[in-house]
Amino acid sequence: MAYRRTVEEFVTERAGAELGVVFAAIAVASQGIERQIRLAGLSDVYGAFGAVNVQGEQQQKLDVYANDELIAQLGKVKSVAAVVSEEDEGPVMFDHPGAEFAVIFDPLDGSSNIDVNVNVGTIFSIARVSGDVVESVLKPGTEQIAAGYVVYGPSTVMVIAFGDKDGVAGFTLDAEGRFVLTSESMTMPPQGPYYSANEANAASWPVAYQEFVKTLVSEGLAGKAYSARYIGSLVADFHRTLLKGGVFLYPPTEKAPTGKLRLLYEARPLALIAEKAGGAAVNGATRILDLKAEGIHERTSLIVGSKAEVEALNRLVMGAAK
Repeated sequence: MAYRRTVEEFVTERAGAELGVVFAAIAVASQGIERQIRLAGLSDVYGAFGAVNVQGEQQQKLDVYANDELIAQLGKVKSVAAVVSEEDEGPVMFDHPGAEFAVIFDPLDGSSNIDVNVNVGTIFSIARVSGDVVESVLKPGTEQIAAGYVVYGPSTVMVIAFGDKDGVAGFTLDAEGRFVLTSESMTMPPQGPYYSANEANAASWPVAYQEFVKTLVSEGLAGKAYSARYIGSLVADFHRTLLKGGVFLYPPTEKAPTGKLRLLYEARPLALIAEKAGGAAVNGATRILDLKAEGIHERTSLIVGSKAEVEALNRLVMGAAK
C-alpha cells in the first residue's frame, strides 16, 4: 500500500512546522474523542453531565470529555497561547510566552444525538494572536489562519482549509490511529440536489426563507428538483453538503432573531471551508467571513452550500430588505 501523508505532515508542508504541531494536537485529541464515542455504549459516558454550559445548554458527558481532551492536548503546544471553547465562558489561557496561535472550537457538535448513535463532530478555527487574545479571535473570518472539522461516523474524517491558500483537504482515521490524506482537492458542486433545514421552525422564519424552501420543493432551481436531508448535527449536514452540493439553512427565527449558531466556532470555520471548496456562506445578507464578532459566543444565522443556492437565497433576502 502506498504511503499516505498524515495531517501533521501535510500541514507542515503547506503552512510550516509550528502549525503542523497544532494540527497534530487536534488529531490526537480527535482520536481520543473518537475512541470514547465508539465505546460509549460500553462505558458510562452516555447522557447528561449534570451541568449547564455558558450557552445555557445541558452539557453531555461527552461534551465535557471532548472539551477536556482538546484543552489538554493543545495545552502541550508551546505555540498555542489560548483556546476558546463553546463550553467555557472565556478563553483558557496557557503560560506560553510568545505563543502565536489561538484555537477556537466546538468540541462536540451535535452531542445531543450521541445517545441515539447519530454522527457528531468537532469544529475548529485557528487565529493568529496579536496583542489581546479576545480581540485577536474577534477579527473577521477572513483573518483565520486555518479551519477544519472532524466527523465521527462510519469512518472518522478530518477536513481542513487554510486562510491564505486554495483547496480543501480530507483525511481519514486509519487502523493505526493516524489521520491520513485521502483527498487533496475537495470541491463542492456548483449546484446540488438537497436542502437541509429544521423545517419544524419554518413558520417563524422570515418570509424570504419560507418562500425559498417552498420554491425548492415545488419548482426546484434552474430546472433541478430538490429533496430534503436533515440530520440535526451541523457538522454532518455540512459534510454531506460539501460532498453532494445543495444548501444548509439555519435562518433567524422569532425566538432567535439574529440566529442561533455560534459565529466563531461553527459558522466561521465552515464558511472558510465552503468558500475554499467553491461554495459560499452568508448570514442572509452578509458574507459570513466579513463579519467581525462582538463577543466570543456571538450567534448568527447561517446559509452555506453551493453557490447557486446560496446566491439565490441571498437575492431573496436582500430584495425583502429593500
